[in-house]
Amino acid sequence: MTAQLLERDFIGYGASPPDPKWPNGARIALNFVMNYEEGSEYSMMDGDGWTDAGLTELPNAAVPRGERDLAAESMFEYGSRVGFWRLMRVFAKHDFPMTVYACALALERNPEAAQAIAAAGHDICCHGWRWVEHFKLSEAEEREHIRLAIESLTRTMGARPLGWYCRYGPSVNTRRLLMEEGGFLYDSDSYNDELPYYVMAEGRPQLVVPYTLTTNDVKWGTANFGTGDDFFVYLRESFDMLYEEGLLAPKMMSIGMHMRLLGHPGRALGLARFLDYVASKPDVWVCRRLEIAQHWLSLHPFAGLPA
Repeated sequence: MTAQLLERDFIGYGASPPDPKWPNGARIALNFVMNYEEGSEYSMMDGDGWTDAGLTELPNAAVPRGERDLAAESMFEYGSRVGFWRLMRVFAKHDFPMTVYACALALERNPEAAQAIAAAGHDICCHGWRWVEHFKLSEAEEREHIRLAIESLTRTMGARPLGWYCRYGPSVNTRRLLMEEGGFLYDSDSYNDELPYYVMAEGRPQLVVPYTLTTNDVKWGTANFGTGDDFFVYLRESFDMLYEEGLLAPKMMSIGMHMRLLGHPGRALGLARFLDYVASKPDVWVCRRLEIAQHWLSLHPFAGLPA
């Protein structure tokens, strides 16, 4: 059995997860995540030699690789030009906080959006220097991307990021490099739980605040969602299950959003309906991702890994 296999954990908290002791006895910690990627994706202008069409309306278009896909480019532009502002208005109306998974170069290219995020009090989780797959980078390239991302977001947002999340999945080096850098309180490069937990990296504990691709608008890209109502119903059903369980075993729920997907009118309406629904429920902690990390570090400090 290899070391990599041994690093996997199929047990986790098992049948007796800890009581997270969410603030004010909340039955669920609810975190909304807006992925800000537009302007950092693969593009001809940035010397990548092809146009990224990830999470667009037609990701498998027939534009030959090596030629500009002007349609895909414009769909990314819609996200930052229109979708971003629509989602910001929806959250402002409900007075709910969210976390922004921010690709550093993308925010660097839209200072007005960066200022709006800061003014609204939303927190930043670093989504890389660019929206690229870190498992495709060499160790030296990945270390440089992490450095560039921190420096850029510090300039743009006025403070360094304290959380990290890759595009889809990390490389085998990512967590070690984050620990080597030393300034991150947590990473979200995992999908295996509904509560934070610790792992060991570089001889020290690292907090993981897991994410999800289920309660996430990427389902439009896989044809699982067709309408805003589909999104609303799935979010509501997921919330209801966790809310009921929260009487005895409170958990966290992450909701992933992309400006070029959810930012369209009919889809955003489903989100707005869900925010109305959440607002009608007591004992819900709608929070920033950094707040979850800080809460866990404070109330559930590392006490060693299970034997």
